[in-house]
Amino acid sequence: MTGIAFLLLFLAALAGYLVNRQAARAIRAGGAPLHSLGLYHGGYAALMMLVPGLIFLLAWLALQGPVVDALVMAGLPEGTVSEAGGAGSAGALVLAEVRSIASGRIFGTPEAWKIEAAARMTALHGGARQLMLIGLAAILAGGFAFARSRVSAAFRARQGVERIILGLMIFCSLVAIFTTLGIVLSLVFESWRFFAMVPVHEFLFGLNWEPQIPIRADQIAGAGAFGWLPVILGTFVITVIALTVAVPVGLYAAIYLNEFASPRFRAVAKPVLEVLAGIPTVVYGFFAILTVAPALRSGASALGIAMSPNTALAAGGVMAIMLIPFISSFADDALSAVPRSLRDGSLALGSTRAETMMKVLFPAAIPGIVGGVLLAVSRAIGETMIVVMAAGLIARLTINPLDSVTTVTVQIVTLLIGDTSFDNPKTLAAFALGLMLFLVTLGINIVALGIVRKYREIYD
Repeated sequence: MTGIAFLLLFLAALAGYLVNRQAARAIRAGGAPLHSLGLYHGGYAALMMLVPGLIFLLAWLALQGPVVDALVMAGLPEGTVSEAGGAGSAGALVLAEVRSIASGRIFGTPEAWKIEAAARMTALHGGARQLMLIGLAAILAGGFAFARSRVSAAFRARQGVERIILGLMIFCSLVAIFTTLGIVLSLVFESWRFFAMVPVHEFLFGLNWEPQIPIRADQIAGAGAFGWLPVILGTFVITVIALTVAVPVGLYAAIYLNEFASPRFRAVAKPVLEVLAGIPTVVYGFFAILTVAPALRSGASALGIAMSPNTALAAGGVMAIMLIPFISSFADDALSAVPRSLRDGSLALGSTRAETMMKVLFPAAIPGIVGGVLLAVSRAIGETMIVVMAAGLIARLTINPLDSVTTVTVQIVTLLIGDTSFDNPKTLAAFALGLMLFLVTLGINIVALGIVRKYREIYD
């Protein structure tokens, strides 16, 4: 039914577009000069139907479930929820069971009142879907009638379309802003709860990360240690290894493809290189654990060097392969965006192609190149799958690339897996790590913006 509603919405918007455009063309054919083209009249009709209809559908779908659940719970026999052990968690369990019965998944022999509640839920959802279609049809009819009544030679349809599109863009911008603000506030709030349980100095300067604490009062476990330095150090070790390989390889590949490679070779090499960006990270993880790590262990054993089964070197090396296309593509686009006159002027003054690249083109393309490197840094810091499979889960305070390390993102995933409640410091530690990772990436962005601004001033 939901698919039918969205199909009806888009077909009605298309029909409104065609009808209003034809009406505007008929007015022009009659000799009256139109203020706006026919496509704007059609677009105005489509938007007047599409935008209100889409808002109605999204609001209805968001509220339908909670409203139906509330009506079903309100219609339960007296004392059924309280007899199960309270109206809180017991009510949620009863509601989940009723939903399961309504969807046809029946286990055992449920009580009669649960079967009746499931039938009532099914009927309410069916009625709600029918009301949704009726309301959508009414909104579409009203929007079409309003837009059709505005079709005239003097109607400023173009301005109307532009105002609606401007409103949509402002709305999307506000959604992005408030989403970012909500993420930051949620991190700050949950981190505040964590620091109320764990001292800030212990988290910032502690040298041990062992967040294994008792979940229940009768459980035996360690006291837990929440020093984040081993975790962030492991993140930086893997990131540095990855960037040490990826940045020079990616930049030299971009320079060669942009300035020195033949058109035929570039047409083949550039798409092949960018294919690496589309490979899932889990594939890189399998490659790291099945190919790269055993090869590194064999080489280290041949040289008599002790090496852990899971190492930062294997994870960083494979991550570098993943990052090369990002750096290369951004650098190549930045070099291609440099005005041709700068290249021609340098060559006309007697510079070689290598001198032109290193002294003219590369400095002018620094802002775009820094953007590519910054994206690679963000991907390296936020990567999880490769680190889980190749580097391990143990947090160690070491910078030895041959040791097993872990990263912030891996620990966040590990802490949030399981049934630990959100009032436990073990779970809240994930938000503290997320907040610190946010601050670290923010600092990297500020430094990168400073570098870009400095070179842009020189270029200007």
